[in-house]
This record gives sequence, C-alpha cells and structure tokens, in this order.
Amino acid sequence: MEIQARLQALPPWCRHPLLCFLAAFRFLTIIPLSWQAERDEEYFKHCLHCFPVVGGLIGLGVGVIGIALRRILPDMVVAALIIILLALVSGGLHFDGLADTADGFFSSRPREKILEIMRDSRTGAMGAIVIAMVLLLKFSGLASLHPADFFKTVLLMPMAGRCAIVLSMAYLPYARQEGGLGNLFYSRYCRVSALWSLVLLLTLSPWIGIRTMVFIVCIIVSTVVLFSFWCRRKIGGATGDTLGAVCELAEMAVAVGMAATIRF
Repeated sequence: MEIQARLQALPPWCRHPLLCFLAAFRFLTIIPLSWQAERDEEYFKHCLHCFPVVGGLIGLGVGVIGIALRRILPDMVVAALIIILLALVSGGLHFDGLADTADGFFSSRPREKILEIMRDSRTGAMGAIVIAMVLLLKFSGLASLHPADFFKTVLLMPMAGRCAIVLSMAYLPYARQEGGLGNLFYSRYCRVSALWSLVLLLTLSPWIGIRTMVFIVCIIVSTVVLFSFWCRRKIGGATGDTLGAVCELAEMAVAVGMAATIRF
C-alpha cells in the first residue's frame, strides 16, 4: 500500500510516460496515431517535457529525407523541400500562430483589440509579410550550410522550436482570461519542463560541438526572452498564437545561427 501511495504521488509523466508522449506527439504532428487518443486531454498539462523529444524525432525523420534528397537534387531545392516538410508535419499550426501574432502585434491597437485580431482566422497583410520573411531566412540559412552541418541543423530546428515553446510558457503567464488552446498545457511543472528542455539540448553537445551548441542555446534563449518581453508588453503574456510564433522564430534563428558558424 505504501509503494502504491508513493507511485500515485508521482507526476503523471513518471507514471504514464508513453501516454504523455503520445499526447504531445499527436498535438505537434499530423501523423495519425489513434491508440488512447481519447485520453490526450488528461495529459496535456503533463506532456511539455515531451515537446523537445517530439521535435527531435521530427528533425531526425526530415533530416534523413534531406540527406537522401541531397544525392539527387541541388542544395537550394532540398532546402526548400525541407522547409515545406517541416511545415507539413505540424499541419502549419505554428505558421498560423505566427501570422495571427503578426497581425495583432503590428496593428498598433490596445491589448483587447490585439487579442481579438489574433483570434480572427483570417490572415492579414502583416501576417503574410512576416511569414514570407521567416521562410526566406530559413531557406537562406539552410541553403548556405556546409553538407556536414545540414543534417545537424535540420535535426536542431524543430527541436529548438518546441523547446522555445516550453521556455516561453515557463517565462510568461497565459494572457487570455477566458482560456484557449495554449492554456490546456499550462501547469505548475512548466519551469521543470523548461529546464529539462535546455538539458536535453545540451546533451547534443558532444556530437554537434560544445562551442556550437552553447552558441545555439544562447540564440534560442535570446529569441525567447526578447519575444517574450514583446508579448508581455503587448498583451501581458502568452497565447497559443504567440507560442506557435516563438516556435517558428526559434527555428529560423537556429537556421541562421548555424549558417553564421561557417564564418567562425
């Protein structure tokens, strides 16, 4: 009885790690895995630590495809296809958040009006412009990489994006009083999950290189902090849209950052 009581006291990710992982995987990708899908909502608040793991799996799969494509296609074409695959595997979820955030934040309206604009499903001019900018920077970053760094970057991009989501949630409160999609994942474990995300990223240092990995982590953290400061100033916290936006911004920052390491 004492052992059972101790097990029940453990957080759900320790008691049901597979169900937590599947909840995160189904939310972050469009890959159909139906087993126990009806229980996902029970584990949304406890699956944040799985976000970087899911991101790493996405990067691994897309990276392997990228290596195969580089044998038959020019580097620039492969870079474009990789960006398309990364967007497709998430169903464009994070780009939608990026567009809504841009429309709201660049509207020069008060907080409540910004949140109203962000809830609108239509994409405005600023949303389209910001998406184009992010895509161009991702493409130019990937296209300029040395072949030896290409796979590492494709692996890191989605992993960094999902880590950025967790870090942003640890740093910012949820901004909508009425709740929303992003609020489903907020819990008292956000900061623990954020720390785990950074540790997981740093475990890649022996393979990617300690100096490069520290540089990339600094880029990710800087992106999250600067964007979170802007979010707090504009709407007082985070929403599902801003979490999607920070994911795309972190992916872009990693692509550009890895390209910048060529200079060093």
